[in-house]
Amino acid sequence: MCFADRGTCHNAEMIQKNAQEKSRTTRPSLDRYLRTPASPERFLNVDLEIFSRSDLEPLVNSFGKRVHTLFLGKVFGYYKATLEIAGQPKSPEFCILGFCKLIRSLTTQERECWDKAKARTFDIGIEAPDQGKTYWAPIGMEAVQAAAEVNARIAISVYGPMKPAPVAKKRNPAS
Repeated sequence: MCFADRGTCHNAEMIQKNAQEKSRTTRPSLDRYLRTPASPERFLNVDLEIFSRSDLEPLVNSFGKRVHTLFLGKVFGYYKATLEIAGQPKSPEFCILGFCKLIRSLTTQERECWDKAKARTFDIGIEAPDQGKTYWAPIGMEAVQAAAEVNARIAISVYGPMKPAPVAKKRNPAS
């Protein structure tokens, strides 16, 4: 607003200009926000869960040391395998893309085993944040498309906050 008769037109324009400059300097850009990495203290891992009527051991063995096998056996009449990418993952997206790369590199016979599976799920494990806090991790279109191309779905499991391990108390030496 400009109140020329009161001499405040210049002041109102200066206030508006200062507010715009302040918002530019204090508000992060959208690009920076979109590139913010997942909070590592809340992201646990991505489990690849596979259910099939066929034995999954040959498929699991084909991944070698690039994955950790958490479970391999039979559940409810189906063969089940639960795998994790070896090493400490950076983000859910990193894990999904890593698994998809492994799946695309399968031989024809191994890929048939993968394709015959009844369910293939990338299960993102997240520890629930403390009350009043949030967790945000983007799953980019590249990872979503890669999962779709290998006919897998993406799921999210949220685990309650994990309690820290109790700290051993130091004993005072007996006198």
